[in-house]
Amino acid sequence: MSGSMFAIRLLGATATLVLAAACGSTTTSPVSSNKAVTPGAGAGATTSASGDALGVATTTLGPVLVDSRGFTVYLLTADTKGHSTCSAQCLQYWPLVPARAGTGTAPAQGISTALATTKATSGASMVTAGGWPLYTFVKDTAPGQVAGDGIKTFGGTWYAVSPSGTPVMAPARSAPSTTSSGGSGAGGGGNGY
Repeated sequence: MSGSMFAIRLLGATATLVLAAACGSTTTSPVSSNKAVTPGAGAGATTSASGDALGVATTTLGPVLVDSRGFTVYLLTADTKGHSTCSAQCLQYWPLVPARAGTGTAPAQGISTALATTKATSGASMVTAGGWPLYTFVKDTAPGQVAGDGIKTFGGTWYAVSPSGTPVMAPARSAPSTTSSGGSGAGGGGNGY
């Protein structure tokens, strides 16, 4: 192997290690406290000057956190405070609640927990509530729906998030599993989506 080919492979291996280290980051930073009401964003939704948005809406589960569109926000019990475990396939079904880092920690009206940001496995900045990384669910097709609450998949259970940053506990249900010969099921990994 020539010296230049060795250098290229070494450079590629170094880049891979740097990317892997960045994906495991658990740094959190507060969400901007500069909140303003966003018309048409859903019941009680607010947005900050930096574009982050969370609000409170009443659903069949009671009051829950919602994103700027009024869609229910969820947490995954496989995550730890400040650290998301939801990656590639998971994020296709459970999109993160995006955020841009700001200054301050004052939550929007009706939210009694600290809001901050952390890095997703994709490297994107995402909102946390009470330290929990936040997501929406693709099968919630309208504001106020809670189709993702209690689903067990991707290593844990998904729960809607209360205004205090805790899981809203409704009766748990498993995601329907699908099987196919020689494949991994609908949505891959047998997650039933």
